[in-house]
Amino acid sequence: MLEKSQHREQVLGFEIKFRNGMARVGAIHTAHGVFDTPIFMPVGTNGNVKLMRADQLKQIGVGILLGNSYHLAVKPGLDVIKLHGGLHNFMGWKGGILTDSGGFQVFSLRELRQINDDGVLIRSPVDGSKMFLTPELSMEIQKVLGSDIVMVLDHCPGPKESYEEALRSLKRTQQWADRCLKYGVKEGQMLFAIAQGGMYEDLRRLSAQGLSELPFDGFAVGGLSLGEEFEKTLYLTNVTVESLPSEKPRYFMGGGSPELIVHLVEIGVDMFDSVFPTRLARHGTALTFKGRLNIKSAKFKNDLDPIEGECDCVACRNYSRSYVHHLLDRGEVLGGILLTNHNLRFMMRFMERLRQSIFDGTFLDLKKEVVDSYAKSESDKFCYDSADSTLSG
Repeated sequence: MLEKSQHREQVLGFEIKFRNGMARVGAIHTAHGVFDTPIFMPVGTNGNVKLMRADQLKQIGVGILLGNSYHLAVKPGLDVIKLHGGLHNFMGWKGGILTDSGGFQVFSLRELRQINDDGVLIRSPVDGSKMFLTPELSMEIQKVLGSDIVMVLDHCPGPKESYEEALRSLKRTQQWADRCLKYGVKEGQMLFAIAQGGMYEDLRRLSAQGLSELPFDGFAVGGLSLGEEFEKTLYLTNVTVESLPSEKPRYFMGGGSPELIVHLVEIGVDMFDSVFPTRLARHGTALTFKGRLNIKSAKFKNDLDPIEGECDCVACRNYSRSYVHHLLDRGEVLGGILLTNHNLRFMMRFMERLRQSIFDGTFLDLKKEVVDSYAKSESDKFCYDSADSTLSG
């Protein structure tokens, strides 16, 4: 049943504009603009989305992007960011920025870290420098960066961790979230908590319920899409979302395949990020509404069609599949640039269609179209966002 909510003006926060079942269209109000949800956020780990300029991101409709506070604190360092007056100025970006706390590095750099209840000692894979990252330091780093949405420091367990270890990381995540909340963020920033719990249904509920009792601005589902079965990802996300406040935004961390997104939007998830579209582009694969196209394939050598006929990106408006195939075949950087532009523009168009389908009652039709197109390849059911997702966009 369609249900329209009453519009309300607000400076920072989240509003739900329209519901269709559990799926909803909303808007997240930040200090750098108001952005419609469901929304996809490209990953710009090191202060840039690979092969894209800030003005190009704006042109294709990107509203919010993701940066990584730990990596930026290591290189170029907070002194450089301060010199520019924050991350927005540093990278020449006027839109929204969400910064990850460094919590994923607690998972992905496990060979380079030592963890206890106080924090985590991480040795940088870039220069070997050591940082003892605490919840308080993570908050301070993100204050300097000046991001619009700040993530708490969390402890993400691996998908094969025991129940006891998942429970230990859950308790640590809860304690760290409380410390982040007490330390606080600066004016103009919002603070999101991250629910963990590993692969265990009861722990997922326990984490979400415990965090929901605290006054966070939004909530993320963390520690999934790390190689577990697709159906398990969906089930555990649903279990988590059911225990989160319905009036707050829900963010699935590291989810970017179209098939995964349509399933999660259906259960009420609002925000997504992933290296999926940009990484695929650099490997020669285009995203379309008819599924993935491997433009490196010889069958495109003499194909005069654009990558996708309905697309308005710079690649589809100006170049043929044949030309992009040639660039990729010769190792020309322009091939990756054009495909990156296309894939990110596809993601923006895809989210626009998702929002419109919720409004006009055709969401299930769109979901079937996407599932049928992308289910042709089982690998599309995963987001390629495992241990190195925040190391490379």
